[in-house]
Amino acid sequence: MPITWNEKEGIFHLYNNKISYLIQIVHGKYPAHLYWGKRVLVMQPSSILQFKGRAFSPTTEPGKPAFSLDTLPQEYPASGNGDFRTPAYQFRTAVGSTVTEFVYDSHEIIQGKPRLMGLPQVYIEDESEAETLIITLVDSMLGVGMNLHYTIYRDLDVITRSVSFEHHGTQKVEILKCMSMSVDFHQSNWDWLHLYGTWGRERHIERKSLTHGIQSISSSRGASSHQHNPFVALLSKNADEEQGEVYGFSLVYSGNFQASIEVDLFQTTRLSIGINPFNFQWRLNPGDVFLTPEAIMVFSSEGLGGMSRTYHKLLRTRVCRGVYRDKTRPILINNWEATYFQFNEKKLKEIADAGKELGIELFVLDDGWFGHRDNDKTSLGDWKVYQKKLPNGLAGLANYVTKKGMKFGLWVEPEMVSPDSDLYRKHPDWCLHVPGRNRTLSRNQLILDLSRADVCDYIIETLTSIFTSALISYVKWDMNRNMTEVGSSGLPPERQQETAHRYMLGLYRILETLTTRFPHILFESCSGGGGRFDPGMLYYMPQTWTSDDTDAVERLKIQYGTSIVYPAITMGAHVSDVPNHQVGRVTPLTMRCHVAMAANFGFELNIDKLSSHDKQVVTEQIKLYHQIKDLVCFGDLFRLLSPFEGTVTAWMYVAPNKEKAVVFYYKTLAEPNPPFMRLKLSGLHPLLKYRIDEGLNEYYGDELMKIGIRLPLIKQDYASFIFQLKVS
Repeated sequence: MPITWNEKEGIFHLYNNKISYLIQIVHGKYPAHLYWGKRVLVMQPSSILQFKGRAFSPTTEPGKPAFSLDTLPQEYPASGNGDFRTPAYQFRTAVGSTVTEFVYDSHEIIQGKPRLMGLPQVYIEDESEAETLIITLVDSMLGVGMNLHYTIYRDLDVITRSVSFEHHGTQKVEILKCMSMSVDFHQSNWDWLHLYGTWGRERHIERKSLTHGIQSISSSRGASSHQHNPFVALLSKNADEEQGEVYGFSLVYSGNFQASIEVDLFQTTRLSIGINPFNFQWRLNPGDVFLTPEAIMVFSSEGLGGMSRTYHKLLRTRVCRGVYRDKTRPILINNWEATYFQFNEKKLKEIADAGKELGIELFVLDDGWFGHRDNDKTSLGDWKVYQKKLPNGLAGLANYVTKKGMKFGLWVEPEMVSPDSDLYRKHPDWCLHVPGRNRTLSRNQLILDLSRADVCDYIIETLTSIFTSALISYVKWDMNRNMTEVGSSGLPPERQQETAHRYMLGLYRILETLTTRFPHILFESCSGGGGRFDPGMLYYMPQTWTSDDTDAVERLKIQYGTSIVYPAITMGAHVSDVPNHQVGRVTPLTMRCHVAMAANFGFELNIDKLSSHDKQVVTEQIKLYHQIKDLVCFGDLFRLLSPFEGTVTAWMYVAPNKEKAVVFYYKTLAEPNPPFMRLKLSGLHPLLKYRIDEGLNEYYGDELMKIGIRLPLIKQDYASFIFQLKVS
């Protein structure tokens, strides 16, 4: 996994057993992108770059008419000095100019990976896992240095990139744009894919051809958002689940982001991802250092499936942290859809009692336990137990639950404040706001200003008090609105556009402090469901509530789309009541269980009101989940049939040693007089023999992957099956 430097040619070669990434310092100044893809064993460097003078492309280097930054494939391009394509960064100087000239100064190759202080990131556990190249560029007039960080990993087809800016000069400088990475591809015959949605309908898949000009996705909501996930991919035209080249790009960040793709008229493609430059500005004073979030770049020559499995391994083992990283998660019951705000201690105990009888391991108390919280119009920020509902406090309820052999969990929404709260009445300046402007409400609440250290300290100490007040093993951390009137009373006028990013830095400080203080607590992030499902949050909380939509049919698309980047062990999925509270659909209990157990399995319904038959179904499904949960959480995912392409969905998880697998099959609509169908499997060992559900017959993996397994004829809507495979 070395990084080599060919000084004569000015070429860096980052490689491992599967991939290569090549950079050339052209004319001793400009980092140019040569190649990224399958491992290159030998090459002729002079054959890669081509130069030709183009009309209206400025000549950057005197005496070299064929050379122009406007046509050079660059690693981190600027604007204003010859390149008219989308820049990766932009500064404003003391004289008001945005023209800069950063050129190569030096480089360093180091074993391991330096930490990004104050930011979530891909980490390593041993220096032998990775090697890092740091290319330093300098603008001598500004006195500012720019460090381009590239890390390549021994065991993963991944490059991570970030940028740091260091001000060694004397004049003030403002950063207007700072993407975490940019890369120029030599052709444009790609499709691009992204994950879009809205509340209750997150991370649906959209794939389309690149066109000339700029296509982009972004969030300016103060969160990574339901609308667009901070991920985009380029796919060769023939790419599907199993074949073709795919390049994936993710941002390890939970706030405003932008991913941009530009195709120019010479059929080259420039892709960048980073902090959204809209409404962003950062003053860089002499002596200051600014770090961009980290970007994850994944290459797959085995289609979307190969890209996903690389992301899954990376996120599960080198982004997620803590004692729960390598553990399956407890099966939970959450009271929210059973009671909403209308509960008392007696009702909660009845739910916990019923859950224990059925084999559920964790009881979670959701919204409504604090202040005078009988609805969503009050009490956020007043994190004191609502004695009317819980006369024995959190400790009393937690003790009751834990004495039954279950764990106790709690919902919080600490980033928010209700106008009708003691906290807001005492500190009206602690929320995001602009003086003299209306304070827009969403879900009847405002957002606390986490760019302020005093607000962050209050949250840390308040939650520390709560988490130590009872036997709490799980916390669901919610965030139920996006940002408006983004301003801070703690920042001067010239720094107001730093507020959104400083908010994220404050949030990350809070999360780092609390997860360090309470390593035994399993934290799950939530933002009205999946409105902040991103690698940044997974660094602190190893699972995310995938969506507030618990309908089994809708969840097929949501969980399938989420799996493009995120592993099943990071997804929360619950069985809820019917008619479903989001769409009104009635689906069988078995299907609801089968969909939910393809992730972290839980329940969110009046479980104490189930019929004896339904209780038996739940008991059987919980036993089934215990049989397959290791495969779901730690196996390799292979998507077989897409819910975006018809009424049938299928996926499977295969053990790393390929000796076990579990197959999930769902059919949402039946058809009259149906044909016989077979399902081709994937990821098995072709020469091993497998038994299906402990049957008598044996099948070679090769047969199961090429010919498939027979599917039963289905005469009902919303049918589902789970097949277990074991080597005989």
